[in-house]
Amino acid sequence: MVKRARSLKKGKKAQIGKAKKSAKKMKKKSIAKHKKTTRKMPATARQKRAPKAKRMKANPRSKKIMARKATGVKMKAKRKPAMAKAVAPAKSAKIPIPQHEQRKPRCMVLAGFGLNAEAELAHAFSLAGADSEIVHFSDISSGKKKLSDYEIFAIPGGWSFGDDIAGGRVLSNKLRHTFRSQFDAFVASGKPILGVCNGFQTLVKLGALPNISGASSQEATLTFNKSGRFEDRWIYLKPQKSACKYFEGVSFINCPVRHGEGQFVPRDKKMLEALSKSGMVPIKYCSESLDDTAGYPQNPNGSIENIAGICDRTGKILGLMPHPECSVARTMFPRFTSGVSHEKNSLRFFENIVKAAKEYVK
Repeated sequence: MVKRARSLKKGKKAQIGKAKKSAKKMKKKSIAKHKKTTRKMPATARQKRAPKAKRMKANPRSKKIMARKATGVKMKAKRKPAMAKAVAPAKSAKIPIPQHEQRKPRCMVLAGFGLNAEAELAHAFSLAGADSEIVHFSDISSGKKKLSDYEIFAIPGGWSFGDDIAGGRVLSNKLRHTFRSQFDAFVASGKPILGVCNGFQTLVKLGALPNISGASSQEATLTFNKSGRFEDRWIYLKPQKSACKYFEGVSFINCPVRHGEGQFVPRDKKMLEALSKSGMVPIKYCSESLDDTAGYPQNPNGSIENIAGICDRTGKILGLMPHPECSVARTMFPRFTSGVSHEKNSLRFFENIVKAAKEYVK
């Protein structure tokens, strides 16, 4: 039994030896295969992995390193450029803005009792750069609104009190007996005042225009059109040399008229002469070719000397029968689809009034 056991041990040892030999052979074969594959590397790869010496020679900086090493001189490492520190932007100095530039001029557009063109007039002033507000007559008379809080006062067109007596007559009387003191203070301040159509009639019958005598009494009137009918169409206006600066830079105005009582009649010939000599006739009716001597229909109401509007001696109070506020946009013109519109002229007129009002902004 003992002998048999020894033979078994010898057999196991032989098997282990064979296994080890076969493992060694397998290892050698794998190494040989690996060498063959590395030798078969493409030429481009071998070129990339050139010997270190060749790579050193190819690099100009390495040549310098090798030369320094040969002479025993140490080469300083190339320093990276220092990143510039981000400089915080300097705080902009606060420039004090003049007070008159801090807000827009305020424009009061009167409303009530038949004045029905206030929205158009307020819109025109807003386009021109004013802060427009439509204020009812009763809000001023009750003290809810003060005229002194505004830089422009504008009375629009319409039919105040139905023009039962005469255009603007009743409204002028009502203004005279309610806030005349506020109005007089506004006039004395030199702030711009504009009356359009019914507003022009009101200023004339109040005595604010032309007011040559300075007594604020009526010196002219606006009466029925010579044609005997209501005139509603587009006309042309030509600015004249006058005391009024609101037409500066305006070559002409193309806008509508819509009134039945627009004929301007001064008290007498002396009054008419005084108006022309004092430069108080800033605008006249004219033809499309800007002939301001043309008669009807270019002059729709038959006003003497084609007068379409007048101003006071200072040029700050202006009244006119046509409606330039109805021609401040291209689409307002009847021939705009054909490319005919002159909105820039009308808008310039309102911009001039706003410009004049800026000096009173506090």
